[in-house]
Amino acid sequence: MSQIATQPDPVLAAIKFDSHGLVPAIAQQHQTGEVLMMAWMNAESIRETLATGRVCYYSRSRGGLWRKGETSGQTQHLKELRIDCDGDTLLLLVHQDGVACHTGRRSCFYRAARDGGLTEIAAPEVSPEALYGHGHSHG
Repeated sequence: MSQIATQPDPVLAAIKFDSHGLVPAIAQQHQTGEVLMMAWMNAESIRETLATGRVCYYSRSRGGLWRKGETSGQTQHLKELRIDCDGDTLLLLVHQDGVACHTGRRSCFYRAARDGGLTEIAAPEVSPEALYGHGHSHG
């Protein structure tokens, strides 16, 4: 085993994973600051993301790695991974190809609490059926 492989990873060492080995990650469009989505990552998905430059999350519903865009083609390319002050939340500065949300919207945050109700502030840019076929949702 090489010397490098035995050294602790300083990035992973700085992250406080929860009891399930997960950490929340917020994806933000790198040039605009637009918040695209929130998902979960584990150590394996973080290592893959840093190694490949393509964002990989951990899907709790599927119980495994979720390579963003694997099914839909709407990939995220990592520009920078940031860790918050407590080490318990990640901020991924990304370049999003197409839409980030499985509803076909650019961002998952498309509803706003306004006037005592919910207002849709962004319409789908592409149909979910066009992204995934029928009956599919993201992780």
